[in-house]
Amino acid sequence: MTEQLTRRPGPTVRVRVTEADRTREDRVVTEEPLEIRLAWPGAPARRVWVTMRTPGHDFELAAGWVRHEGVAESVGRVAYCTDATLAPEQEFNVVTVTLDGPPAALPQQDAALSAGSSACGVCGSDSVTGALATPTRRPWSGRLPADDVVQVLPDRLRERQKVFDRTGGVHAAGLATADGELLVVREDVGRHNAVDKVTGARLLAGEPVADACLVVSGRVGFELVQKAVAAGTGSLVAVGAPTSLAVDLARRAGLALYGFVRDDRAVRYC
Repeated sequence: MTEQLTRRPGPTVRVRVTEADRTREDRVVTEEPLEIRLAWPGAPARRVWVTMRTPGHDFELAAGWVRHEGVAESVGRVAYCTDATLAPEQEFNVVTVTLDGPPAALPQQDAALSAGSSACGVCGSDSVTGALATPTRRPWSGRLPADDVVQVLPDRLRERQKVFDRTGGVHAAGLATADGELLVVREDVGRHNAVDKVTGARLLAGEPVADACLVVSGRVGFELVQKAVAAGTGSLVAVGAPTSLAVDLARRAGLALYGFVRDDRAVRYC
């Protein structure tokens, strides 16, 4: 009997659907768990977080999460785990982030049973205090996008949402300059994962993780503002509405926050 080789999961999966009495093939976005482990010299790898995500850019997600949680400013190495106890289907769902030295802090989620859904980035926090704690950075001192640039950013983000075009089931995030140039765009079933991937992409490329604007495709909850503040980004532009905690944190952190942004509208909350 030939042993089947483990294949890395893709961002979409083919399914058979029925619509108006007609059966056809469709694509749905892939959702699978990703376990993030943390290691550093003298310390064996330990599980610190499990999230539901869309496979793809997993190393970026893990690196961005480490940065946003205030664990470390940089990472030494990111790799899929080669633990012999893992089942074949788990091979590409466990990532180990190795630091060059001890972490600056261990996240509140540092517990064996900690886990997060693809809907909310702070669901697994061990306490309300831990959930509301935000690694802060010096406020952005560069230029911010003008109002006319803010209004076109969601459309520019939408043009690069290739997985959404195929499935209609993912969020997107992008980092933009004050002139509206999108430096990186990432998609994921979890809005917080998409932001982690954006920061992780910049971090692993050796580029600054902050710029004038973070633009996101949906609403803005506290956790998205938390990540923007932790990265040091100057503004956050969203297609949807912010929550009360999102507005409160943005005001306290000096983050420019926009909601309901489209061609003819942009509501600035702070």
